[in-house]
Amino acid sequence: MVIVFYILAALLIYFSYRSFRGGISYLEYFKREIAKPPSDWQPYVSVFAPCKGVDDGMLENFDALLHQDYPEYEVIFVIDDPDDPAAEVIETAWREAERHVKLVVAGRSEDSSQKVENLREAVRHASEDSEVFVFVDSDARPSPGWLRSLVSPLASNDIGAATGYRWFIARKPDLATELRSVWNASVASALGPKTEGNFCWGGSTAIRRGTFEQLNIRDRWRGTVSDDFTMTRALSEANLAIKFVPQAVTASVENCTLCEMLEFTTRQMKITRVYRQGLWITSFIGSGLFCVVTIWALLIVLLSPANSFAVWAAILTLAAVSVLSVGKAWLRLKAVMLVLPQFENQLRRQMFTQNTLWAVTPFIFFYNCVAALLSRTIDWRGTEYELISHDRTRIRGRSK
Repeated sequence: MVIVFYILAALLIYFSYRSFRGGISYLEYFKREIAKPPSDWQPYVSVFAPCKGVDDGMLENFDALLHQDYPEYEVIFVIDDPDDPAAEVIETAWREAERHVKLVVAGRSEDSSQKVENLREAVRHASEDSEVFVFVDSDARPSPGWLRSLVSPLASNDIGAATGYRWFIARKPDLATELRSVWNASVASALGPKTEGNFCWGGSTAIRRGTFEQLNIRDRWRGTVSDDFTMTRALSEANLAIKFVPQAVTASVENCTLCEMLEFTTRQMKITRVYRQGLWITSFIGSGLFCVVTIWALLIVLLSPANSFAVWAAILTLAAVSVLSVGKAWLRLKAVMLVLPQFENQLRRQMFTQNTLWAVTPFIFFYNCVAALLSRTIDWRGTEYELISHDRTRIRGRSK
């Protein structure tokens, strides 16, 4: 039986080493992209921001969105209820911005997520001058150069879409929020220079209007929950590359409870299972391998005779995985600090949690993957959805 442990331990060390090497490449990629001169290609852009309810720090998020270092763009906010409290926040930000802003009210969704329904309505209100569509989440706080950096890669016809990703930052550090940040960080570092492995994140994605219309994405969204995975699938089928833009990484400044953390992470994996099953399987196997080997190694250390080969193998495994995992976490955080300098103090504060809680998040991933295996139902901003397939969704109820 111990031979099985040796085999699994060797596999975990190997994958940990590959992950560490990926961290080196991640940091190098950030440095290369930041060193590139800014593009002169700055077409008129329509930015779509679906909203529901008031997010923590929402006014600051909208102020950042409406004061981008970009010459000509419009922002189209969209809600599904004129009495949504988000409307008041939008109007406050609107009054303080010298920017063309629209507020669109979409209908209630019948066979899609409300976010998707909002976007399907919002794109119909884009200016005729718009050449690029950009999608942003209401809980994202973009840096001043976010829009310019995100649009820039689309100057090349070889690029189908450009994307950033989120980085969670707590207003006041607590365990749940830091766990969510570390969990999310491992997903963020899955993006990189290899465009064939990248995916769109709906909170920070740009696509040429012509590409959007040619791929018929608005119609493809119907019946779906995930706007970004659906767009990713369409681009993949058309053999169009997705460029990850480090400067388009956005901060999400908010706290959460442990229940909210588990609800968020489980929802992400349920959506991943339906829309990108291969990634879910990889997460399932990877987190399962970590959990099994870690628990097994600890049991060997605690229960086996001292100084036995098995004990030293277990100690070596735990040490090697720890060193490589801490190295990956450190490299990833250093990369993000390059593109979010305005949050330097908060990110430095994360140095401890990012370098320690990596040992806990695989267990959360494993829980998420099991939950996704057992259920395809999610509750998202007051609506309960059943994910039947990547293009079929059933709305089971609404509480808001």
